[in-house]
Amino acid sequence: MNTTDPHATPPRGYLSCVGMGMTLGSHLTPLARSHIQKADVVFAAVSDALVEAWVRTLHPDVRSLQPYYREGRSRMHTYREWVALLMGEVRAGRRVCGVFYGHPGIFAWSPHKAIAMARAEGFDAHMEPGISAEDCLYADLGIDPGRFGCQHLEASQLVFFERRIDTGGYLVLWQAGAVGDRTMTRFETGAAYRQVLVDVLLEDYPPEHEIVVYRAPTLPVQSPRIRRALLTDLATMPLTAEETVVLPPASTLKPNARVAARLTALDAAAGFPGDA
Repeated sequence: MNTTDPHATPPRGYLSCVGMGMTLGSHLTPLARSHIQKADVVFAAVSDALVEAWVRTLHPDVRSLQPYYREGRSRMHTYREWVALLMGEVRAGRRVCGVFYGHPGIFAWSPHKAIAMARAEGFDAHMEPGISAEDCLYADLGIDPGRFGCQHLEASQLVFFERRIDTGGYLVLWQAGAVGDRTMTRFETGAAYRQVLVDVLLEDYPPEHEIVVYRAPTLPVQSPRIRRALLTDLATMPLTAEETVVLPPASTLKPNARVAARLTALDAAAGFPGDA
C-alpha cells in the first residue's frame, strides 16, 4: 500500500560551499565540518587524493570533482560542470555541500556561481570561509598588511591589463606559474611567458629587487616553502602553479602634505591640539 502523503511538502534543496583550509585537518572549522556531516551529498574539489580520502572519513557520500579536469580543455568548462552537478542535487531537494581547497571564495569561480544561482532560484545557500593561502602567507612570511598595505593581483591580470602598482606596499602575485595563459587549459606556461611578467614588473621595480616565492604547507608534517631570489631570476627559476610570488615594498611612503593640511584645519576647528 502506498503510504506517501500527497500533501507532504517536498524536501527543499540547500547548498553550502565550505573551505577545507590549506593544511589537512588542522584548518577545518567546526562549522565547516558540521556542513559536511549534515549534508545529503558532498562534492569535493581539494588539493590531492590524501585530502580527499580524509574528507571521506566525514561523510559516506563524497563525490570527487577532480576527474572533470581534462588535459587541453578549458578549466571554465570544468567549472561549469561543477556548478551543474551541485545545482542538479540542490534542485532534487537534497542538502548539498561543496568542499573546496583553502577558502571557497578565493580563486574559485564555481562556488560563487553556484551560490548565486541557487539563491536566484529561491534556494538557501551559504559560503563558509576557510583559511586561505593568503592567511598562511601573512603568518609564514611575517607580513602585516596593515603596515604598508598589500596589493593582490592574479599574475595574468597584471600583464593582460594596464594596472597601477603601488611600490610602497607589498605586491602579491597569484598563479604566476601560469602567467599569460589565455586558453585556461594550462597550469604552467614557461620561462618566455614569465619574462613578459618580469618585463612588466621592471617598469616599476629595479632588476635587483628581492622577491619571495612562497607555498603554504598542505600536510601537517610539511613546512612552508620559502625561496628568495632577484626579480630578474623569476623568469628562469622553477615555479609551480601552487606557488605565490611576493614583492616587498620598493619605495618609502610619501606623506600627503595637502591632505595633512586639511586634517590639521579640521583638528583645530574641533579643538584638538596640533603636533607637539
